[in-house]
Amino acid sequence: MRQHDAEVPDANATYVFAVCRDPDPSSCAGLPGVTHEAPVRLLALDSFTAIVQTVRACDFTDEAWQSRLSDQRELERYARAHHDVVSAVAAASPTVPLPMATVYHADERVREALAKETDRFRAALKRIAHHAEWGVKVYAPPAATAATAATAATAATAATDDADRRTGRPVVPTDRGRPAAGAGLAYLERKRGAQRLRERSQEDALRTAETVDEQVGRLATASRRLRPHPQPSTDRRVQILNATYLVAERRSEELALLTRTLRERTGAEIELSGPWVPYSFVGEV
Repeated sequence: MRQHDAEVPDANATYVFAVCRDPDPSSCAGLPGVTHEAPVRLLALDSFTAIVQTVRACDFTDEAWQSRLSDQRELERYARAHHDVVSAVAAASPTVPLPMATVYHADERVREALAKETDRFRAALKRIAHHAEWGVKVYAPPAATAATAATAATAATAATDDADRRTGRPVVPTDRGRPAAGAGLAYLERKRGAQRLRERSQEDALRTAETVDEQVGRLATASRRLRPHPQPSTDRRVQILNATYLVAERRSEELALLTRTLRERTGAEIELSGPWVPYSFVGEV
């Protein structure tokens, strides 16, 4: 989130949603934007067009935004309004979204400030033209745990004792007061085996993540690896890849088919989301 010189409380300011090339004027018609006091409109720049809205400067001071940050519902409302405008415009023309709360004193200040970013906007618009952003999350197949192995061993012992009783063979009681010969060595071997299993599972998961990233990356124009999202305590899945890809619109069906193929080949759970406005591939402006 960034703010630009909107510190005069008794004046209007210009909120900038995005910069695009040759937008369809009807794409933002009727959109409420971040305020109902003025319409979302087009502002001509030297080489591009900015999507803007007149707002009250007092709503975008540092103090006002600090207060808004503590109100989750209000913050979500602004974020949703900002995204709705960007998405509507991006559906009709290549669009570079600007961070939420990019605000200037007036239209002329918008022109002056954004003119300094002309080269960056030109490069970003060329890069994302006829492309969309897709998210890919990969979860490892559930791995066997030491607890599961112990449960299985206990169940197997119980089943053997039960079979001995049915056949009339005596069941030899365990001397619980003294460990059996070699019990310590057996315990260490089980611990080593569990550790080897965990290491193999981790290695397999890393290979799966690299395979998916490599295969999808070949199809994409650009990609970014993101931090894995923390899972809720009720979700036992292990996320091994969280990535986003810039994919040409003409290859969207190919991407969906590749994702299905990788699910079958790796046995991993793969979530594909999108298409989205390519926020991750326009750079900071």
